[in-house]
Amino acid sequence: MQASSLKINGAFEFTPRTFPDDRGLFVAPYQEASFTEAVGHPLRVAQTNHSVSRAGTIRGIHFADVPPSQAKYVFCPRGSFIDVVVDIRVGSPTFGQWDAVLVDAKKCNAVYLSEGLGHAMIALEDDTTMHYLCSTPYNPTGEHGLTPLDPALDLPWPRELEFLLSEKDTDAPTLGQAYEAGTLPRYEDCLALYASLKV
Repeated sequence: MQASSLKINGAFEFTPRTFPDDRGLFVAPYQEASFTEAVGHPLRVAQTNHSVSRAGTIRGIHFADVPPSQAKYVFCPRGSFIDVVVDIRVGSPTFGQWDAVLVDAKKCNAVYLSEGLGHAMIALEDDTTMHYLCSTPYNPTGEHGLTPLDPALDLPWPRELEFLLSEKDTDAPTLGQAYEAGTLPRYEDCLALYASLKV
């Protein structure tokens, strides 16, 4: 499995080797040894999530309180989507920046984002499936969101698609508003959490 760091510290892309034949395809989307070598600790999986989306569906930007927050390992069993990692950690050298990866069922690649980072995606095809491994269970009192249409972030959503958003994501604050409200994670808290996970 090939691992590469994204421009946001704590985010990675993983691309496994695929084994196609006349029956179809075999692939191992998550491999603990490769993950641990790249990230520095194994992924504790407390919950798996699965969503199916129409083309143009945007989910996010989502994040959770630190600690414990929630790390995610995201891959695509069917279709394709653009996965976006946003650095919302106050005090981070890349605060307010983002990186994006095309994740699709043909390449079988995955994106990992550490605790404290913001996450969003847009489905590029109907019936796009997103499956992700989560380090902690869903915690409704600790979950937050930012609008994925924040003009200051200018995320890379394809303009030819008709955007579909939940009411919750549509009504979410901008990054600037969340900063003023004090709801964003602090970089120093995230670094302390990452250090506690190292093997």
